[in-house]
Amino acid sequence: MQSYCKHHHRRPGKSAVYSLCFFGIHMKMRYERIQQQQEQHTCPEAYKCRNKAQTSHAFRLFHSGYDQAPYGSPHHYSGCKSRKRALNVPAQFSFHKSNACCSGCTYCVNRRSNDTPRATFTPRELADLTMQFYRRNYIEGLFLSSGVVQSPDHTCELMLETLRILRVEYRFYGYIHAKAIPGASPELLQALALFADRMSVNIELPSRQSLALLAPDKSRQDILAPMGFLRDGIARGKQELVRYRHAPRFAPAGQSTQMIVGATPESDLQILRLSAALYEKYALKRVFFSAYLPVAEGKHLPAPDTKPPLLREHRLYQADWLMRFYQFDASELLDEAHPNFNPYLDPKCDWALRHTEQFPVEVNKADYEVLLRVPGIGVTSARRIVKARRAGTLDFDGLKKLGVVLKRAKYFTLCRGRAFPGIVMTHDAILRALLSDAALESMEQADQLSLFDPTMEDVKACLTGQM
Repeated sequence: MQSYCKHHHRRPGKSAVYSLCFFGIHMKMRYERIQQQQEQHTCPEAYKCRNKAQTSHAFRLFHSGYDQAPYGSPHHYSGCKSRKRALNVPAQFSFHKSNACCSGCTYCVNRRSNDTPRATFTPRELADLTMQFYRRNYIEGLFLSSGVVQSPDHTCELMLETLRILRVEYRFYGYIHAKAIPGASPELLQALALFADRMSVNIELPSRQSLALLAPDKSRQDILAPMGFLRDGIARGKQELVRYRHAPRFAPAGQSTQMIVGATPESDLQILRLSAALYEKYALKRVFFSAYLPVAEGKHLPAPDTKPPLLREHRLYQADWLMRFYQFDASELLDEAHPNFNPYLDPKCDWALRHTEQFPVEVNKADYEVLLRVPGIGVTSARRIVKARRAGTLDFDGLKKLGVVLKRAKYFTLCRGRAFPGIVMTHDAILRALLSDAALESMEQADQLSLFDPTMEDVKACLTGQM
């Protein structure tokens, strides 16, 4: 279908991962307009595209007596669906069902005390919009969230009715990610998890103190209780599938959570420790980080002109990847002496420079676990090295052919007992080589400012005449 995005000048199905998200009162006003544009291949201006990568996607196989395959079924492909199979990253329709929230979270633009227009979609309207976008090949799944309308149970009932219409009436069997509302009854969470592929409960803030300060209506127990319920339900569902292969699937893609970064003074070390504990105790698939965007004013919040800490968010995602796939521990990546990541270096290089006693590594003899800790060597390239060296010794040209990033790995490895020709194996030389020109310039400017900016002791000495 030759459908083009009006504002991005490209085919909506071209990107492997994107989501169409919108919120606010404009949605309600444009619902009738979208119904009139069913035969038009344009993207309404109220919708925006943004990337959201998912690491998991569960295909649901529903056996029915209908001749036509259901929507979202693995047997009902278009060109966009075939790309989904290859990349395993479904394009999701990110939808906030209602912004009429009764909670008073200080950091949220939809808090009850904020004077903002409110809008709430009915379950039928939301299901119709999802199907219209799916038929146009814009999306492949739904990400459903909502503000707390009246009460957590009432909100879950509205979300449950939306999923029932999609799954039962419209026979949409594509990917659905639903947000669980803290404080909702276990029976409603059970029903939601049977309709959704993935469930998530947002932990919101990294500490109990910050949660009590900025979100007084929420408690840590209200957030952790649904996580424990979903963890037990997922484990029980897997056991039932072993005994009976047609057993109902309980959130087959697992559960995840999200926390806000930058709204409160917690360090990266505290955030990583919390993430590691959540992975271990609640068997989460992912912990997502969201850089705080100042949309509200408050005495406990950053100033409205504060820039979102996007680079810090990126570093936390990199560290999260190291913990999940590279066998790193939070206490190894950071410690009390270094509670935050170096913004100019990725966490793996930063760790290697702080532990130079463990390098260089002889790639022809090192174990797989040791190779994973070398900057420039990933999971795939480490496996290739272990397999390739069975046939003979490797040199740096061979490492490059195996996918190793020599720009970083050459400073931390040896081949046949020899270092890479022409490099200087000192801390400062490696640091300068790993940094980009822009990052190196920013770091040098920061060092110059720290040398010439007066400290509080200097100011006091100047004022008292003791300088």
